[in-house]
Amino acid sequence: MTAPVRVLLVDDQELIRAGLRGILRARFGFEIVGELADGARVVETVAETHPDVVLMDVRMPGVDGVTATRRLRQVPSAPPVLVLTTFEDDEVLAGALRAGAAGFLLKGVPAEDLQRAVREVAGGGAWLDPAVTGRVLQGYRDGGPVTGRASALDVLTPREREVLALLGAGLSNTEIAGRLVLGEGTVKTHVGHVFAKLALRDRAAAVVWAFDHGLVRPGER
Repeated sequence: MTAPVRVLLVDDQELIRAGLRGILRARFGFEIVGELADGARVVETVAETHPDVVLMDVRMPGVDGVTATRRLRQVPSAPPVLVLTTFEDDEVLAGALRAGAAGFLLKGVPAEDLQRAVREVAGGGAWLDPAVTGRVLQGYRDGGPVTGRASALDVLTPREREVLALLGAGLSNTEIAGRLVLGEGTVKTHVGHVFAKLALRDRAAAVVWAFDHGLVRPGER
């Protein structure tokens, strides 16, 4: 039997957390291991509960989601962060990506999309909601240079290009391995080579690079 995906919920609105609890129930393969109303204790709670993914609101009183994400990503072996937001928060979402979030999702998406996004990010993938991806990526770029953006695509081998395109589409290493009929260890090696050759610091930066160079389009998987 597959182990449930362990989720830490961080949102200041009890009503939102109640809705997330209903969507991420045990019957669907999830376990809520903790809840917080702001980002102040995210690092400590992660150490106590060992979630597979943190589902984080960006706008909260006290410590906001961007600050909490930045703090968490400084912890070795920290779980990935999937940011929840509203349609108007493009600039904040770009900040969350720069802080190290693995992706973002709009509040109010269908339950199936939320479940799929949480599984993808928990499995090592990235998830960018296509409804606002273009604008958010522009905000990400405007916040500073995208490392590796000027690198030529031809520094990559054909296989590395394939891997980068699938990274850009949000696939996890496991999914990439299945799509390309490779071992996960081989995929991990290719991902490492892509990051090194393009000077990319994380999967979010790889997604931006893939979008910028036409390897993937918003909503494509």
